[in-house]
This record gives sequence, C-alpha cells and structure tokens, in this order.
Amino acid sequence: MSMVSLWNGERAVVLLFVSRVVFSLPISFLSHGLALCFLALTAFYVEIRLESSPPIPQFKTRPGASSGMLLGAVILPTVFISKLLQMSRTLSMDGFGHEEIDYVKMQYWGVCASCFSVLLFFYLLLRGGSRSASISHHGKFMPSCLMLCSTFSYLSLGAICSFGLQPALMPFWAVSHGFAAVKLIQHVLHTFPSCASIGEALLVTAGLVLYFGDMLACTIEKINKNLPRDVTSPGFAIGRSKISTIIQGVLLGLLVFPLLFKYLVQMVRKFSSKPPSDAKEPTKHMISIVFFTSLAFILTIVIPSWMQFVQDFDLHPISWVFSFVFQDPLKRLSLCIYWVALIYASVSRFYDISKDSKVERILLRKYYHLMAVSMFLPALIFQPEFLDLAFGAALAVFLVLEIIRIWKIWPLGQPVHQFMNAFTDHRDSDFLIISHFSLLLGCALPIWLSSGHNDRPLAPFAGILSLGIGDTMASMVGHKYGVLRWSKTGKKTIEGTAAGITSVLVACSVLLPVLTSSGYILSQHWSSLLLAVVASGLLEAYTAQLDNAFIPLVFYSLLCL
Repeated sequence: MSMVSLWNGERAVVLLFVSRVVFSLPISFLSHGLALCFLALTAFYVEIRLESSPPIPQFKTRPGASSGMLLGAVILPTVFISKLLQMSRTLSMDGFGHEEIDYVKMQYWGVCASCFSVLLFFYLLLRGGSRSASISHHGKFMPSCLMLCSTFSYLSLGAICSFGLQPALMPFWAVSHGFAAVKLIQHVLHTFPSCASIGEALLVTAGLVLYFGDMLACTIEKINKNLPRDVTSPGFAIGRSKISTIIQGVLLGLLVFPLLFKYLVQMVRKFSSKPPSDAKEPTKHMISIVFFTSLAFILTIVIPSWMQFVQDFDLHPISWVFSFVFQDPLKRLSLCIYWVALIYASVSRFYDISKDSKVERILLRKYYHLMAVSMFLPALIFQPEFLDLAFGAALAVFLVLEIIRIWKIWPLGQPVHQFMNAFTDHRDSDFLIISHFSLLLGCALPIWLSSGHNDRPLAPFAGILSLGIGDTMASMVGHKYGVLRWSKTGKKTIEGTAAGITSVLVACSVLLPVLTSSGYILSQHWSSLLLAVVASGLLEAYTAQLDNAFIPLVFYSLLCL
C-alpha cells in the first residue's frame, strides 16, 4: 500500500494534534507521552487495517462515516494528559494537591487501557476474518505497541503506588477497565446498529467505563474506609463536589434504568393473566404505569441514597438542589426564566420552520448552536456552578425523553418521536437520535473538566466557542458562499473553514476583556490560542465523525497546554 493512500486529512490533523500535546509535556510525563504515541500509532495501524478489509459482519456502523478509530482512540487520553499538565502547573504553584494529580493519572491509564483493549479486540477480529493480505507483513506491529504501552503504564503506575494502590492491584485495575470497554463496545454496536462509527462508539465506551469506574471506586472507598490507606485508591473523594456527585448519580442511574425496566416489563408480560390479543390496551397502560413508577423510585429513593452514602449531604439531595438554587434566587431564578422563555420561543419557531421543505435541515440545526451560545455564555461567566447543575438536569431530561421515545411509552412516546424527528439529519438513525446529546455534551464537558484548578480561562468555553460560533459560522458561510472544497468527495469548503476560524478568534478577542473585568486571571497566549483554533477548525473540515463530540475535546486539550 502506497504511503499516499495511508493518509487523509483527518489522520493528518489528528497526528499533528497528538504531536502538539506530546511535545508540550515535561520530562516528568515522559512515560505518559510515550504511551500516547504508541496508542496513536497502534490506532493508526488498526484504522488502516480496518478500512482496507471487508466490513466486519458482526457490527453495522453509521453509513457514510469512516471508522474513526484513530480519533476515537486518542481523544480521551489527550484530554486527560492535557488536564494533567494543567493541574501540575497550578498545583505546583500552590504546593498541594499531589493526590489529585495521582488520581487523574489513574484515570489516564484507565482510559489508555480501555482504548488499547478495544484496539486489540478489533485487531484480533480482523486477523481472524479479514481476507486482505496487503499489510500482513506488519502483523507484529500491534502486539509490539501493546507490550511497550503496558510497560510504560506499569512503570508510571509504580510511582503512584506509593501514594495509595498496591502494585498487585494495579494490573487488575487496568485489565478490568479494558475488559469492561471491550464488552461495552460490543453491546453498544449490537444494540444500536448503524447509529455510530467505531470511533464514536469507542469514545462513548471509554467515557462510560471511566465514569462507572469512578462511581464504583468512590463507593468501594466509602465501604472500606476503615481499611489501611494502601488498600484503597488514592484520592477518589478529593475535589468531589456535591454537584458532581448529583450529576454522576442521576446520569448513571438513568443509563442503568432501561435494564431494570426491561426486566420489569418481562415480569409484567409473564404474569399477565390475559392473552396478549385481549390485553393489548391494558398492557400498554400497565407498562406506562410500571415505567413512571419505577423511574420515580429510582430518582427519588435509589439514586439519592447512593448520593448520601458517598457524600455528606445535610439534606435529601433533592432538597439540597432547591436550597442551592435559592441561595442566590435573583440570579439563578432569572436565568431559569430566561432559559425557559428562550427555549419555548426558539423551539416553537424552529419547529414551524422545519415543516418547510425549502429550508435546509443543516442550517436549521445551526440555529440551535447559536441558541446554545445565548443560553450558556452568560451563565458560564456569572453563574458557573449553577450552569454545571443545569447541564446535568438537561442531560437527565434528554435521557428520559429518549428512553420514552425508544420504548414508545404511552402517552408521550409518539409525540416525542414526531417532535424529535423534525430536527434529525443524516447522522441520526431511526432507532437512536443523538445530535441533541452531542451538542449538549460538547458544551458541558469542557466546563465539567475545568472545574477545580484551571489556569486557562478560555478552556471552559471550548465547547461553546467551537460549536456555537465556529461550527455554526463554518456551516452557514460554507453553505452560502463556499466554492473551493477541501476534497472532491466532501462538502466542507475552504471559505467555510476560514469563516469558522476567524469567528472563533474574534469571539475570543471579545471574551477575554470580559473575563478580565469579571475577575479572571488571564494566562492564555495568543500563539497557542491560534494553534488551537486552527487545529479544531481543520478537524471540523476533514472529519467524517460526529464533530459535536470530538471538536470541543480537541479544542479543550489544546487550550490547556
């Protein structure tokens, strides 16, 4: 295979992005950087092997999308290594917080273990089922990278063990992440066929495994709080706010809820005394009652009980949320009223416009990006903690509505389905609608990741700037004025990309003085900012993946350097 055929725009941008992160690391993070390099090279090889082989029959990926294996494998490790670099700067100046850095290191190696395990899984699938022998002479490349990465992982974790974990427990901890990631990505691709590329599924899988692992580790630490210090993981409760505990409990509880509900539905159908033909309508109402009753039980009893177990709440978590809102009622209730009015006016208007076939669906969706800017930007500047909680509440509502839509829960299932279908595009399937999740998470994740120690004031704004402004302007200008295309087969134009990059730079030049007047200490260099904006703009131009999910994380990682 010629070297030219191995490269495309997305791979080039991703490898340049990884190189920028690696060359920014100090010598103390050498093993982390080397592991990231081997992870990127391994993902690069598996992606080429995957796209040069016949499709894997076990999995149906999203039509029209590339595998995205390279981008999906490196994105979360680069996010955490950038976060590590940022924390090492801020905490070294304060002279405390070593356990927090050690904990983020544990998360970094957990993400690496998950990504490497998934890469190994797909490599073994291709090796057993692929008929293509064009690059078979590189068969030892993948195991070599795995061995080297495992070596660097163990050496770095060996330095951490003096702060908490025993060496004998660390391989089990990493292997458990990898095994869980492999099983979960199989479940995701089987349960939601044609809904995501492999890279998108890998991003979701690695993130969920890490999030569930954090929840489990926090719970185990509370259970084993009387054990010696070196038996438990270091710092699982350090820096954990009550808001983050509430968000984590609600979101993970709702993700597990469909499994419980499926079991309850089977029990209802099993013990139904009437034949199915005679009990069609009663069964529909019965399932609806079971759904809302079990959902209320989960949200008001089970999840709050876990929250109170792992965090010292003086009140019931639901009561704590109301008390938190009324700590500053004028600003926070005013924000709520502003959000509700804006959502109602925008959704009503856009839903009517969506019925007009002359309006391009992609332009209609970009109006929601602009709405996100107008909603989240003022709140992030003046009420960042309240915005954290609001993001969690919005994601919880989206999850509940999507569960209702998929399960067709009476009486809301059909109306929700008709309403959501008005705003879908080619990246959404009939089975799963993910665009609204990706937009909300794209704006929320940089903000959640920036909580605590943050010396880059623009980092929390990475999602709002890249999606709400950059991606929107790139699409609108490219659609209306674009002539020069980046590739013969793609739709992205050079004019659109230039407009997106320019608009983000202009927004940053306006935002930085506002942040200064609000009390932020600025330490963002324009050279690094320009590189971050250009890199995220080029990725938006070249990638065939769900850009709402990847571009904010790339932008955030580069802003933290």
